[in-house]
Amino acid sequence: MALLPILCYPDARLHTVAKPVLAVDARIRKLIDDMLETMYEANGIGLAATQVDVHERVIVIDVSEHRNEPLVLVNPEVTWASQDQQVSDEGCLSVPGIYDEVERAAAIKVSALDGEGRSRTIEAEGMLAVCIQHEMDHLLGKVFVEYLSPLKRNRIKTKMLKARRETERA
Repeated sequence: MALLPILCYPDARLHTVAKPVLAVDARIRKLIDDMLETMYEANGIGLAATQVDVHERVIVIDVSEHRNEPLVLVNPEVTWASQDQQVSDEGCLSVPGIYDEVERAAAIKVSALDGEGRSRTIEAEGMLAVCIQHEMDHLLGKVFVEYLSPLKRNRIKTKMLKARRETERA
């Protein structure tokens, strides 16, 4: 396993739409392992392949209390979303240190392949539903800050670019 570099907003590669995975093979299983290691190391609860500059439809998530229940979704598709909405404070490994409220479906049903290529359906609500929707947005080239007002988004972009410049100088 290996730690992967996480792209930071406003990196244009975060807006790339991911392609479907054709087969869950050894390459994809290694990607999944590396993504899980990267997510855990960064203290995240979800990571999309887009965030590590791999533009294929792969997501890893772990919202469990003890960080020992990884969920792998390959080629996920939302098959149902509740009309009820919930507002949650979201953050993102690609937008470190920034949190803001986003409104999403309160419950969803998702069909996907697991890390072995087996078909599965997941019903999710609460934090898991929010996390799945957040990570699926990444696969569509969308970062959570795009739900915010243009003013907030521009402030975040400026802050992230300033942080990148300071890091590059160090």
